[in-house]
Order: sequence, then structure tokens, then C-alpha cells
Amino acid sequence: MRALKVLVVVMGVLIVAGTVTLALLLVQRVGGAASSGRWEVALGQPEGTRITGLAASEGGIGLLLARPDGERVVVVDPKRGRVIGEIRPGH
Repeated sequence: MRALKVLVVVMGVLIVAGTVTLALLLVQRVGGAASSGRWEVALGQPEGTRITGLAASEGGIGLLLARPDGERVVVVDPKRGRVIGEIRPGH
């Protein structure tokens, strides 16, 4: 009888753990579907701006922009799809 009680408790714990794991996996997959690798970002640059270079790293994507008032580098976070920094040479 004692072995049966232990078996029931262990199986109950396994069911709860499995349910929690399944719920976490579903949340991750649904969150991953929303950001399926395609993203858009508005750089907020003036008319006539052109992207003349691109470099990627773990920290972000660097875009070399040729603007009417000079060049600059804009760093974009690929996970969030937003500008996280800007470098202006000569300022």
C-alpha cells in the first residue's frame, strides 16, 4: 500500500511538471511566431538619406547612412527592431 501511495505522488508530480513544461513551450512558440524573422524599423532619417553600408554583430546591426548633412552610423537592435544608438563622425 505504501508503494502505491509513493507511485501516485510521483506520477502527480510528473503530470504537474509536464503541464508546466508544455505551457512554457507554447508561450515561447507563440512569442516566436510574432517575431518570425521579418521585422521593420523606421530610422527617422530625413528625405534623401541612403544606406551605404551594413555590418552585423551580436549587439546589433550597424547601418552607414549618407544623409544630406553628412554621414552617420545607426545601430539597430534586431530583436526589437528599433534604433538603439547613433554615431555622428565629426561632432
